[in-house]
Amino acid sequence: MLNRIILIGRLTRDPELRYTANGVARTTFTLAVDRPYTNQQGQREADFINIVTWRQLAELCANYLRKGRLAAVEGRLEIRTFENNEGQRIRVTEVVADNVRFLESRSQSASGGSFGETPPSTGFGGPQPFGGMDDDADPFANEGTPIDISEDDLPF
Repeated sequence: MLNRIILIGRLTRDPELRYTANGVARTTFTLAVDRPYTNQQGQREADFINIVTWRQLAELCANYLRKGRLAAVEGRLEIRTFENNEGQRIRVTEVVADNVRFLESRSQSASGGSFGETPPSTGFGGPQPFGGMDDDADPFANEGTPIDISEDDLPF
């Protein structure tokens, strides 16, 4: 059996972080994913898909993702049923993500393409930082200038 889903879309609202009674972080947000075709008016329609993340991944998503940001989500589809206060059966479909990639920085979504802060990539519930760079540091700022490296810094 296989239950895998991969989505790329934009957040429709800021992620909502909550903690369970046992102190486990849980974040929910909605991803708008464009359909690959246009409707009769020539416009693209979108599907709005509920996403759930847990533990450290949930806290990272709550800290770095905001409404309008582009993200890739990988996880599994879950369908659950419960009874609400009025006694009605409610069916909920959501993607439980175990890998979220932040596809643009804050400054890219705000200014339309200039690079700035790069959040850590996340995967399988944990961070994979880019190597201790400052959030506002431009890794290509000194491109074309000599780099001062001592023999002690070389790994070979």
